[in-house]
Amino acid sequence: MSTTTRKTWLFFAAFALVALVFAGVLSYFADADPDGLDSATLEGCEVVETDAGEELTGDCIARNAEDHDLADGPLADYAVGGDDRFTGVAGVLGVVGTLVVAGGLFWVLRRRPAKQDDSREE
Repeated sequence: MSTTTRKTWLFFAAFALVALVFAGVLSYFADADPDGLDSATLEGCEVVETDAGEELTGDCIARNAEDHDLADGPLADYAVGGDDRFTGVAGVLGVVGTLVVAGGLFWVLRRRPAKQDDSREE
C-alpha cells in the first residue's frame, strides 16, 4: 500500500470515527418538538387536548397535514422505536447508513485506470 493510499484511508477512517462520535453524542440534543416550519404552519390554530388526543382548532395550514409514510418507521423522531433513550443510537445508525450508501456510490462510480491492450501486433 502506497503512502498516499494509506493517508487517504487514515483520513476517511478518522472522518468516519469523528462523524460517529458526533452523531452518538449530539443526537441527544436533537429535539422532536416542533421546529420553525411546524410553528409557522400552526399559526392561526390552537392545540386542544381531547380524549382522543391532540386536536387543532382554528384556521391554519397544519389542519390539512398528514403524517408521511415513514412516520411510524424505526428511526422516526430521532429515536429508535420511539424510545428517547436511544436517540444516540438513531444518530449513529443514520451516519452508518449514510457512509455505506455514499461509500458504495463512490466505489461504483470511481475512476478506474484505462486497461492497456498488450495483445496488439506491431
